[in-house]
Amino acid sequence: MSEILCRKARDESQLSEVLNHYSRFWGNKPRELRWNHGPVDQLSKDFRVLEFSPSSVRTMWTYATCGMSLPYSDQAIELHLFSPIQANELVELLTVTAHFHSFGAQLATGHTVNFGRPWLSGSKCTFGLISLPYLDGPDLEVMRTLDGYIRFLWLVPVTAFEVEYKKEHGLDALEKLFEARSFNYCDPQRKDATALD
Repeated sequence: MSEILCRKARDESQLSEVLNHYSRFWGNKPRELRWNHGPVDQLSKDFRVLEFSPSSVRTMWTYATCGMSLPYSDQAIELHLFSPIQANELVELLTVTAHFHSFGAQLATGHTVNFGRPWLSGSKCTFGLISLPYLDGPDLEVMRTLDGYIRFLWLVPVTAFEVEYKKEHGLDALEKLFEARSFNYCDPQRKDATALD
């Protein structure tokens, strides 16, 4: 019984560290949300999605996993994505992605996930690309823990054509294409970066 209590205390401590790590960067206290449909009970009961409202630091909404790094593994990651609007459907997207990471295939930088629908209504972006957190840098990306470290990665909404481009030309080529096209990661109506003008 004491082993279970120790594990629970350890998990709670790590989740508190994750929440504080995000808050240091995004400057406000989040709302804690859960998606209660589908096989979410297979995830840690403490798993939730944090919703950070716009602040003086950020003009967009930010949604971030808290507890995706549990149970402890070599691929301990947490994911976040940005939105121009408050959108509860992003809680579902992050929960499903966390479930896939735990029970499908472990995710890492450069991997893509199929959302199965637009990330926001009317968008051509139906996939997510796991990227380095370029807006926040390495200080957000890595958080040391007693068991090693957790990586905080950016889930960037992308189109099916952009996923194919990455498969054919590589992640670096796709990121260079985004840069050349003045990629607006927060615009659900943005054009596909692979489309010719």
